[in-house]
Parts: sequence; structure tokens; C-alpha cells
Amino acid sequence: MVLKKDKPQKLYFSIREVAQMFSVNESTLRFWEKEFDIIRPRKTDKGTRFYKQEDIDSIRLIYHLVKERGMTLAGARQKLKDNRETTIRQEEIVNRLKQIKEELLSLKAAFETLNPAEQQSSIDKNGLNI
Repeated sequence: MVLKKDKPQKLYFSIREVAQMFSVNESTLRFWEKEFDIIRPRKTDKGTRFYKQEDIDSIRLIYHLVKERGMTLAGARQKLKDNRETTIRQEEIVNRLKQIKEELLSLKAAFETLNPAEQQSSIDKNGLNI
């Protein structure tokens, strides 16, 4: 058995790349950086920001609280201060459930593309889809 080596993961991401990941403006990321001390991108002498994976994980958590759950920035800041670990676990669970939903929808779409004869063979003796 041959082990496949994964490509080395990118160490730094530009503000443009991170903004595209979350479909937000670059100015939103700069604003969140001022509001949340857990976002600390590396900056060059000219002020160009480079985000590490841990910064992106923090942004993902803030995005979840603010954009998906509809919390205010003050509320999100307080939630992270009071119970960060639980918040991280909840966000991970939500993301995993979204992935499962996407997989199930793709399976459903694949099943619906079967021709009627194949669909009929998947109906058990009780008339229930299996």
C-alpha cells in the first residue's frame, strides 16, 4: 500500500482570499480584527495582512455567531469570552451537519436521475422506498 502525501497546506492567506472564503467584504474582516482580539493576522511593514489557519478558524467562529446566528458583535464577543470552547464545539457540529445535508441532497439527486425501471426495483414488497 502506497501512502499518499497531501500537498503542504498553505501557511498564509491574503485578505482577499479570506474575504472570498466567507463572502464578506475585506473591510468587514478589518473591522472584525479591531473588534475581536482573537484575529491577529501577520502584517508587513506596508500593512498587508496575511492570515494563518488559526485566524481563519477564529473568523469562521465569528462568522457563525454574527452572520448565521444573527448575534450582535457585542453578543458574539461576550459569548466567546464566557464560553469559547462550547461555542467552538457547537460551530463544528453545525458545519458537520451542513456537510451531511449536502451529501444527502447529492444522493437524493443521484437517485432521482435513475430511470423509472431502476427506481421501481428499489421499492420493497411493502411499497416503501428503500
